[in-house]
Amino acid sequence: MNSTLFILLHPDAYLWIAAVLLALLSLIALKLRPHWLRLSTLAVTLVGWLLLLYGTFVGFYQIEVRHVELIFSDLPAAFDGYRIVQFGDAHVGTLTGDREQLLQRVIDSINAQKADLIVFTGDLQNKEPQEILPHMRRLAKLDSPNGVFSVLGNHDYAAYSQADDFTKYANCGLTRTIEKEMGWKLLCNEYEMIRRDSQYIVIAGMENDGEGRFPAFGDINQTLYGLNRRSFVVMLEHDPSSWRRKILPHSHAQLTLSGHTHGGQFSILGWSPASLVYREFSGIYRHGERTLYVTKGIGGVIPFRFGTPAEITVITLRKDERLKTKD
Repeated sequence: MNSTLFILLHPDAYLWIAAVLLALLSLIALKLRPHWLRLSTLAVTLVGWLLLLYGTFVGFYQIEVRHVELIFSDLPAAFDGYRIVQFGDAHVGTLTGDREQLLQRVIDSINAQKADLIVFTGDLQNKEPQEILPHMRRLAKLDSPNGVFSVLGNHDYAAYSQADDFTKYANCGLTRTIEKEMGWKLLCNEYEMIRRDSQYIVIAGMENDGEGRFPAFGDINQTLYGLNRRSFVVMLEHDPSSWRRKILPHSHAQLTLSGHTHGGQFSILGWSPASLVYREFSGIYRHGERTLYVTKGIGGVIPFRFGTPAEITVITLRKDERLKTKD
């Protein structure tokens, strides 16, 4: 199946396709010979049914609030203890009907953290900005002293809709407008400074910088243009593959926050299929004193998660000059 056509399917269609395939496999298994092959195939089918049912009706609704402490030698002293809540990959087009409760629980959990800043690292929609409209009032209630900063993910460019290029362009503009109307500070290859006393940190946002079929509008030079290289930079970039391609070699950003991978939405005994595609797909990665954090996200085009619950990450920044190392 063409990858674009696959994305165009209704979220529940994936579950029906999986159910039909499992049903067909069950019928085939009943006719298999010899006896051991029939039993083995039926066992595999049973495991498939259990995974599908659990991941759809239990796993997809689980939420993990993960607390992470990251230490930097060059963090301004005034920001020692500064707390950032990161979430991403909401895919609200999937969060309809009973699944709306998941989004409400996520928002309540984020606000309950009483963090200094909230950041969203892309993929608010599946295909079109109209999916966001029923959730605008709910999303606008996200609140922190320094606001909500966001960047666009590959799905936010409306590239996967069945529309002409002009409509796709207009829809991408509407997504940007909606985020701003919700009170979010959408960063598109730009940055803003957050000040405490006489010191500051920089929150930078680069547009999606993917490879292959994924949109590649990220411009690292434009994003950090005119910025003092001694500044402490928190970079928001949806696609974690950009960390090694652009952010590490062409910037000094100390902390990068990404998403995109959903942690594979499936993990068993610590292994996820996302590891076959992405070098950095979930959690903390370091290169010298520079750090990448990849969130597993809160949703997905396919409403299924097994061993990879929706993730809200509370990041506490700490200063420790003893950790100064060379890249």
